Amino acid sequence: MKNLKIKFKSLYFTIILLLGVTFYSCQEIVELDPFNQVAETIAFSDSAMVDLSVTGLYNAAQRGFFNGTDFRGYPFGSAFVQQGDARGEDAVNLQAFYRFTYEGTYDATTANNVFYWQDTWRLINRCNIIIEGVRDAATKRIISQARANVFEAEARLLRAASYHELLIHFARPFRHTADGSHQGVPWHETAYNKIATIESGYLKGRESVAFIYGKILADLDYAETNLLTKDQRVGNSKITRATKGAAAAYKIRIYQHMYNWPKVIEEGQKFLTGGAYVSQYSLGAEPWTCFVANYTNNESIFGMENSASNNPGVNAALASQYKRRELVAISPIVWRNKFWREDDKRRGTELVRQRVIRNSAGTITSVTLFTEKYKDDVNYTDASPMMRFAEVILNIAEAYARQGQKDLALGQLNRVRNRALANPATQAYVSSDFADHVAVLEAILAERRIELNMEGRRWPDIHRLQQCPHFPINGIPAKVANADPIALGSYSLGTEYSGPYGVLARPYTEFRFVWPIPLAELNANPTLAAQQNPGW
Repeated sequence: MKNLKIKFKSLYFTIILLLGVTFYSCQEIVELDPFNQVAETIAFSDSAMVDLSVTGLYNAAQRGFFNGTDFRGYPFGSAFVQQGDARGEDAVNLQAFYRFTYEGTYDATTANNVFYWQDTWRLINRCNIIIEGVRDAATKRIISQARANVFEAEARLLRAASYHELLIHFARPFRHTADGSHQGVPWHETAYNKIATIESGYLKGRESVAFIYGKILADLDYAETNLLTKDQRVGNSKITRATKGAAAAYKIRIYQHMYNWPKVIEEGQKFLTGGAYVSQYSLGAEPWTCFVANYTNNESIFGMENSASNNPGVNAALASQYKRRELVAISPIVWRNKFWREDDKRRGTELVRQRVIRNSAGTITSVTLFTEKYKDDVNYTDASPMMRFAEVILNIAEAYARQGQKDLALGQLNRVRNRALANPATQAYVSSDFADHVAVLEAILAERRIELNMEGRRWPDIHRLQQCPHFPINGIPAKVANADPIALGSYSLGTEYSGPYGVLARPYTEFRFVWPIPLAELNANPTLAAQQNPGW
């Protein structure tokens, strides 16, 4: 530690020494050329600088470092989508880019996993710096207390979302133990920007999963209380800055992972008839509306903004990975799901692109399907889909179904599904289609895979459904082989996909179900070194 030279030059893209980012005992932390540079000594010195500091927090969430100089969209620019898809079976990784993730062959030094950990902790520390900074600015009357509360609420929503990302990758699900008492991750609400606080941070170990969930909910409660509504924001910030609706939607997601269905319904009422946010959010006329009207629709609740001059780059931007470079395809496993009608609009060209390969004789030798949700493969301006109203509705539907309220569940399910049907009048689900609420639940879980496909939501669902009493998933499902092209005929409709599987299933009991804490972190923190996930 004595050899560390810390240069606090930039709040955002200078690597400041903070807990949760890789440390070495004889490392010199040097300045990088910062993006939107703001010296920490003046970041909260006047009102304009406070505004810029909070804006920079979103930039940190949107881009993230990869190996110190490159950008990969950790954690919320694009990485959460790509990792969430690659860890599941409803996407096919075609090249080497996410192969370790896709095949489950990562270890404690695998780059994408390591930087997912590091950049998420960087973001958490920046949130804590903002929280302390705006509180101090309010005390000094640099900004009003009301503005300070809004800024703190923005930081606390991002902190809550970051902690949940860490939990779904580096810890077992909430219901792994009856009371959530198993290992989660460390909890930090101190800004690590001084020697004294940094040194104390090295002693922090893992809290229980239940403890972290409690802290997440406390952050989201504060956020909802103090944030602006969507209607109070202007332009792109209606979606790209935290709002009361975003905080409430995140609470629904958190309670869902905790299997607290009454609370899902309670929070969900805010988005239903008579609720506080019902006038602010609605489904688009078509399943693709929110992806066409990227920043001007009422279905997107929250997502990181990208522009031609500010995006995660060719190695991470969603339209680069999913469209221009064709690194991730739609899996035949979800394409042939029995609940997905052949004439569903979500199979059409607005949302799905077909790549056909022919031999020299003109015979088709391969057909591969790619998502068209991310459209701008030139300037990479697509927003990252952190929270959509369609997911909120499906979360509410699932809660109703699990509570035995069959018809209420079916009503919410139909809201999402009907807009994708060729003829809703004859194709919509009716109560007699299902024997009971459990059968409706199965349809809801399938609808999530269809509606949210290629948005990074599959792994969080796999993670939480391990302990589902009705439709449990045992570990990581089998997948189509990591290969390009996908075998001809794999997408044929009429029957569910039954193989071949090039990537074998991994049972829940296997240690690889959770990512290891990175080795560099263990080398720096003796407390965490004794708390590595079992098997690693």
